[in-house]
Amino acid sequence: MWPGGCRWLPVLLQGYLNLGRLTSARTWGSCWGPMAETFSIGAEAASGLRAPVQQNGDAGGDARGERTSGSPKPVDAGVELPQEVGKQTPVSEEQAPVAPSGPGKRKKRRDATRERVVPPPKKRRAGVSFSDEHFAETSYYFEGGLRKVRPYYFDFRTYCKGRWVGHSLLHVFSTEFRAQPLAYYEAAVREGRLHLNEEPVQDLSIVLKDNDFLRNRVHRHEPPVTAEPVRLLAENEDVVVVDKPSSIPVHPCGRFRHNTVIFILGKEHQLKELHPLHRLDRLTSGVLMFAKTAAVSERIHEQVRDRQLEKEYVCRVEGEFPTEEVTCKEPILVVSYKVGVCRVDARGKPCETVFQRLSYNGHSSVVRCRPLTGRTHQIRVHLQFLGHPILNDPIYNSVAWGPSRGRGGHIPKTDEELLRDLVAEHQAKQSLDVLDLCEGDLSPGLIGSTAPSSELGKDHLGELAASAQKMDGAVEAAPQVLDTMALAPEKATETDVVNQEIDPLCEECRLVRQDPLPQDLVMFLHALRYKGPGFEYFSPMPAWAQDDWQED
Repeated sequence: MWPGGCRWLPVLLQGYLNLGRLTSARTWGSCWGPMAETFSIGAEAASGLRAPVQQNGDAGGDARGERTSGSPKPVDAGVELPQEVGKQTPVSEEQAPVAPSGPGKRKKRRDATRERVVPPPKKRRAGVSFSDEHFAETSYYFEGGLRKVRPYYFDFRTYCKGRWVGHSLLHVFSTEFRAQPLAYYEAAVREGRLHLNEEPVQDLSIVLKDNDFLRNRVHRHEPPVTAEPVRLLAENEDVVVVDKPSSIPVHPCGRFRHNTVIFILGKEHQLKELHPLHRLDRLTSGVLMFAKTAAVSERIHEQVRDRQLEKEYVCRVEGEFPTEEVTCKEPILVVSYKVGVCRVDARGKPCETVFQRLSYNGHSSVVRCRPLTGRTHQIRVHLQFLGHPILNDPIYNSVAWGPSRGRGGHIPKTDEELLRDLVAEHQAKQSLDVLDLCEGDLSPGLIGSTAPSSELGKDHLGELAASAQKMDGAVEAAPQVLDTMALAPEKATETDVVNQEIDPLCEECRLVRQDPLPQDLVMFLHALRYKGPGFEYFSPMPAWAQDDWQED
C-alpha cells in the first residue's frame, strides 16, 4: 500500500513515464497539479492539435517545430534525390503526428522568439511508383542512333543530413555540392530557386537545423543512351519481362531519370508501379523482370533467397578462353560504392561463377556464364581474375589496374591509387558517366592536385585527352558572369519559363558536347536467360555473340 492512500499513484506514474517526453521536469513538483497538466498535454497530443509557427525565420513557439500552412507540401514519393546528396530515401505524402504547443509551453518558450522553428519530418511511404506527373516533365527525341532527353527543370528535395546540422547553407554547398560554383547558388537565391521548409532562402549564411527540408530547382541535362527500343518479351497479370538495351539504367540514379527503363516503360508502354525483381548494370543488356504487385515481388524475391532461380549470361572476352568448364570461387570485395568498383580479395564475400566457352574467332571468345551467387560485378570481376576480361569493359579491362590488368588478383597499387587512376582515365576521356559520376561527385583526393600513379602515366593520359578532344570534346561558349545573368522580375518565377531547354544559370547549357557513337555505349555482357519455378524467359543472342562476328 502506498503512503497516504495514493493507490493510483503507480498508475499515474506509469502514465507520466509514457508521456514524459511531452512534459518538462517541473511536473515532478507535487502529486496532483503538475500531473494533471501532464495528462492534459498528452490528451492534446493525441488529438493532433497544431499551433501556427513561422518557417525559415523568426518563430514564436516550441523550437521542436509545429507544422503550419508554411510547412513543406507533400513531396512526390517517386522523386529521387540528387547525386550530391547521396541518394536518400524519397519522402512521402504522409505526415508525422505533431505535439502541440499549449498555453503553458508558450509561456515557457516566451524568450525564444528569435529561434527558427523547423517542421517535423514526414513519414516515408514505400512502394509508391512514378506517376504521369513525373513522366510529363519532359520528352524524348532521337538523333544519330541515340535516345535523348530534352533539358528540363527539376526539384531536388531532401531533409537536412545529420552532418549538416549547425552548418550554414554556404558551408554545405561549398563542401558537398561542388558540381556548381558558389556564384551559381548565390544567383539561384536571387532567382528564388532555393527553398528551406518551403520558404525562399534569402541568405546562404542561414544555419541548418535537424529536420530542415531543402528544395533546389535545377536545370537538368541527361546523358544520351542507345536508341534501341526496350522490347517486351512477356507480360501477364504478375510480371513484365523486357529485353533491356545496353547503356540504359533500370531506375533513376545519378544523372539519369527519364533515360531509364522504368521511365521508358511508363512513358511509352503505360506500364507503371513496377517492382524490379533483379538488377542489371547500366552497361549490361538482356532479360529484365518486373513484378506488377508487391506480393508477386516478395514471392519471387523469396525464390531468389532460396536459390531457386537460374541465371545465364553470355559475354565476349579477351583471348582464347579454355575449352573445359571453369568455376571461379574467388571472394569479391567492394573497393568503392561511390565509384562502383570491386576486386577479388580474401576479405570479400563468397562468390561462385561457372564459365563455358561457346566459340573462339582467333582473337576473342564467347563465353556462357552462370553466376551461382549475386555479388556486384561478379561476372566481370571473376573474368578479370581469370585473365579474360570482357573485351570492351571500361572498368575491369582498363590499364588503371596495372600491366596485368588485375589477372590473378595482382594489382600493384593501393585501392586509393586504383580509384584515382580509374577516375583520371575516364575524366581524360570525358566518360565519367561510365563510373556513374559527374565532376561534382569527385573528392579532392581523386582529381586535380593528385597526380596519377606511374602505371597510368602522363603520356597515356595525354593521349586519352587528345582522343577525347576529337571524339567527345566539349566546346564552351563565351563565359558569362552569373551576377549579370539575373532574370527580369516578371521572368523570375518558377512557372514563367518560356523555353525550359535553355536556362541562363545553367553551366551545361553553355557547353556543346559531341555525341558518343552508339557502339561506344555497348558492353559485351548480356543476360540471356532467367528461369524459376513455373517460368523461363529468354532474350535473343546479341550480334556481337554470333560466330561470324569480327572486331572493327
